[in-house]
Amino acid sequence: MSLNCGIVGLPNVGKSTIFQALTSAPAEVANYPFCTIEPNVGIVYVADPRMKKIANIFGPLKVIPAVVEFVDIAGLVKGASKGEGLGNQFLGHIRSVDAIVHVVRCFDNDDIVHVHGKINPVDDIETINIELALADLEVVEKRLSNIPKLIKNQNKEISSKAKMQFPILERIKSHLEKGLPARSMGIELDEKEIIQDLNLITMKKNLYLCNVDEDAIVDGNQYVEEVRNYAKNLGEDVLVICGKLEAEISKLDTEEEKQEFLNDIGIQQSGIDVLTKTAYDMLGLRTYFTAGEKEVRAWTFQDGIKAPAAAGIIHTDFERGFIRAEVYHCEDLFKFGSEPKVKENGKFRVEGKEYIVQDGDIMHFRFNV
Repeated sequence: MSLNCGIVGLPNVGKSTIFQALTSAPAEVANYPFCTIEPNVGIVYVADPRMKKIANIFGPLKVIPAVVEFVDIAGLVKGASKGEGLGNQFLGHIRSVDAIVHVVRCFDNDDIVHVHGKINPVDDIETINIELALADLEVVEKRLSNIPKLIKNQNKEISSKAKMQFPILERIKSHLEKGLPARSMGIELDEKEIIQDLNLITMKKNLYLCNVDEDAIVDGNQYVEEVRNYAKNLGEDVLVICGKLEAEISKLDTEEEKQEFLNDIGIQQSGIDVLTKTAYDMLGLRTYFTAGEKEVRAWTFQDGIKAPAAAGIIHTDFERGFIRAEVYHCEDLFKFGSEPKVKENGKFRVEGKEYIVQDGDIMHFRFNV
């Protein structure tokens, strides 16, 4: 299942440093704008303590966790929607991702230039949000100009869809003209499906990631509070991370060394692990497991899917020839200590085609093709 998050923000806010820590992949880090032109892409494992527990019980040859793809997109600047700073190219990269992680500079450092010459996180956020809103406004206005022609189309499906899109797009246009993201409008799910083909940037899930210095990693700072207040009004989430510390953690060789480092600075979990899990949840993603002596593997699915569709994530034949799913929850495995004990205690179930898969299920599929 392909899913990805785009890392966006103004130049010099720490995007590439955070990406490097996320993926341990090389991304050029320098003190000048547009250091990243082509987006860097990295695959990141989702931190899930359940995987280790399941593996400890089964003792498999391989353990394969769930993943999220992160895309490091070059810094946007004011005027990007009109092509400033290679803006059109960068906006195209953002349009192709599933969700947005918006990195905001929340630290002072005279040695790292700010493109606006001062640290003001809310202004920085609004610069990006306005450019994204303007980019979407152009798309919406173009579609609205074509609506009369589409309504007259001889194809009833095209004509009907255009009629349904028109009032929704009029509302979105009014919202975008205020520089506000479309996702803050409270559009209903069925309305989102009607305009899905426009792939609006500001309809994507969004998370603000405050990049702070070492002194603010535990208690935050005034800049972080400003971002929290801004995000609260939009109903959006905020995470705090120290890109510099995360880069140091990513260079350590063992999990023990990493945990010791975290303990020394007074935090339980690395910001990278929290970010990855938050991004996963933000996209409405859940995990089921397959488990045996050969392999324990996490499979990513969209919340609410039924058993045949979940089987199809492994292979299309599994969905096409689905007979049944043998299911138990990982918490029952942890409680009883083995699959035979789960069965003995009546927690091993046989489910059919209407079963809605739950996060943490351990599943065996029976199929015939």
